[in-house]
Amino acid sequence: QVQLVETGGGSVQAGGSLKLSCAASGSTLARRCMGWFRLVSGNEREKVATIYSLGTWYADSVKGRFAISQDVDKNTVYLEMNSLKPEDTNIYYCAAGPSCGVVSTHWGQGTQVTVSS
Repeated sequence: QVQLVETGGGSVQAGGSLKLSCAASGSTLARRCMGWFRLVSGNEREKVATIYSLGTWYADSVKGRFAISQDVDKNTVYLEMNSLKPEDTNIYYCAAGPSCGVVSTHWGQGTQVTVSS
């Protein structure tokens, strides 16, 4: 089983920055790919960024503004969010899976990010 705990959400003005953290525990094989998602409508979640041994991936909407990274020793994945826009306001979820094709296998509880104009 994999446990994911997000921290770092909060409120910021447009143009500002926030850094989210996701502390992971449990099977390392089950979380070889880590990612961040956010809600798009109802309970549907949009993939924002992923990180795997082979590299990183970003949604077009955040490319150039967000950066995903990880500290293997601390079992923690980060999402550095820069040049934030009001439309980035959302609940951000950490996710993990054995591969990036199934990165949404395990979920954290989510952390709120609010960007004011």
